[in-house]
Amino acid sequence: MIVKEIASSEKEPESLRQLISSYINLIKPHVTVLLLGITVAAMAIAYQGLPPLGLVLATLLGGAMAAGSANCINCYIDRDIDQLMGRTQRRSLPAGKVQPTQALIFGILLGVGSFAVLTVFVNLLSAVLSFAAILFYVFVYTLGLKRNTAQNIVIGGAAGAVPVLVGWAAVTNEVSLAAIWLFAIVFYWTPPHFWALSLLIQKDYEKASVPMLPVLMGEQETRRQIFLYSLLLLAVTLILFVLHTMGYIFLAGALILGGILIYMSVRLLRDQADSKKWARTIFWYSNCYLAAIFAIMVIDRVVHF
Repeated sequence: MIVKEIASSEKEPESLRQLISSYINLIKPHVTVLLLGITVAAMAIAYQGLPPLGLVLATLLGGAMAAGSANCINCYIDRDIDQLMGRTQRRSLPAGKVQPTQALIFGILLGVGSFAVLTVFVNLLSAVLSFAAILFYVFVYTLGLKRNTAQNIVIGGAAGAVPVLVGWAAVTNEVSLAAIWLFAIVFYWTPPHFWALSLLIQKDYEKASVPMLPVLMGEQETRRQIFLYSLLLLAVTLILFVLHTMGYIFLAGALILGGILIYMSVRLLRDQADSKKWARTIFWYSNCYLAAIFAIMVIDRVVHF
């Protein structure tokens, strides 16, 4: 009897941990962390230093809830194709760890909570921008683009670029030209990043009938587009120096980081025998690139060199 009670008490905390883990999985924390990083960077760039800690924490909380809301509702909508793809079969909904209705309610509550937190503790503009990103990701990207066009990532990438606008607005209560160029950097970074991934899991997308670029246009065209967007990304970053928004520290960093990405994309384009290796390298490097380019922008604005 005592043994059974002990076993039961041990199972309850374990079950609770599993439930919490399943809901955390719905918000895709590995994606959210990068978005929060560029949000803080945008705040520091706008403030030219570290903004008040309370403002940073409130913005991060609201931003995390907004990103979690969009990702959670995305998981609810895409639960049918997630069951078919090896990369997503272990997510909470396909694995049956969370019921679809519960996931949808959780996502909606996160979105409403995000708007409330940002409105009360930050400002209305940041709340509106963040909520608009949720709506764009859910209705434009997930429902409108993802299953219908190879340009899904190109257009849909706008949702992932909004956090820099939220961070900028949190500090300045406006969206300036400099903020729009920060948005553009994330926007043009998105296609090379996700097309590199799509080259690695092309068979999954084919199985789920998701019209990613390599599925519709082939691997060679995808490699060519990654190269072209890498060039475009470098050009967009340099605009900030041309406009005197950023200085020489940023110029050096942008040239080095962008040059590495272009080199990798050239190797991807030419070394077809090692295309998977270069696609994997570009996918992981692009994550580092985005974090590094924003870190360099923060340093440049603080040092004023």
